[in-house]
Amino acid sequence: MKKFTKWLLMLVLVVAVVAGGAVAYVTTALPNVGPPENIKITYTPERIARGKYLANHVTVCADCHSSHDTTRFGLPIDTNRIGVGGMVFNGAVGVPGEIHVPNITPYNLKNWTDGELFRAITCGVKKDGSAIFPIMPWPYYGKMDREDIYSIIAYIRSLKPQEANYPERKLDFPLNVIVHTIPQKAELGKLPAESDTLKYGAYLVNASGCMECHSQDNKGKLLPGLEFAGGRKFGLNGGFVRSANITPDKETGIGAWTKENFLAQFSKYSDPSYQPSTVDPGQFQTVMPWQFYAKMKKSDLEAVYAYLRTIKPVHNEVIKFDSK
Repeated sequence: MKKFTKWLLMLVLVVAVVAGGAVAYVTTALPNVGPPENIKITYTPERIARGKYLANHVTVCADCHSSHDTTRFGLPIDTNRIGVGGMVFNGAVGVPGEIHVPNITPYNLKNWTDGELFRAITCGVKKDGSAIFPIMPWPYYGKMDREDIYSIIAYIRSLKPQEANYPERKLDFPLNVIVHTIPQKAELGKLPAESDTLKYGAYLVNASGCMECHSQDNKGKLLPGLEFAGGRKFGLNGGFVRSANITPDKETGIGAWTKENFLAQFSKYSDPSYQPSTVDPGQFQTVMPWQFYAKMKKSDLEAVYAYLRTIKPVHNEVIKFDSK
């Protein structure tokens, strides 16, 4: 019996050493996507204008990296503090830990090289080599055209520097270890010609990260077969809001929507007279940044609609909102 106990203790010790070594390797050697590129972007007016359009109305960087008025529908941002960050993701919204969205104005990024910004946006790795939690949809940005990423960087550099500092991220175990394994090398694509409507629409849908929010997940992994079918749950306003089914299913998705129906859903939020209504605690709220996407070019929204009509219809009834 004593001999058995001795061997059992030795086995436990070996397992503990191996596990400790594995954790040490993961947290020190990963992520490993390579060094930042040695690039210097020319910040032309054309690039800044393109980056402003993308960052505000397609990739919507300005949405997460700005403060919001949570008392009004659609969580409108403070337009005087674009890029200043400050949103908090924690257990209340399903994140095992606490993440403060960083300040991306030149105040905070002045010491970052263009290559470091490019790696962060497309691979999910910070200046110091640590992993960016994929609340930021860098896996989608990493499939965009290089020139579009350059334009976003040029726009970010043009923002008004504003001082704002936030606490370091805290993630619960084992996510604090797993997060180091998530970043990956970018697989950059090419911006299709606008005349190639379906490919161009697919590019915009990827850049907007539509699939990420409009798909259910399990511990960060999208559930196969339910892509774009909605139902992803977000803790918000004293309840749970769920993303819509945007597949062309005629009963539970947008299959019965005409192009005009689709465009109208966005255009009402771009009307100069539109004012977000007040939302009381416990009432339906949305995480969909309507006021950002509503100002996409009409032709871009038409391309998005055309592409969404081609994806697999999935019958999935979604309850928009319920209280906790």
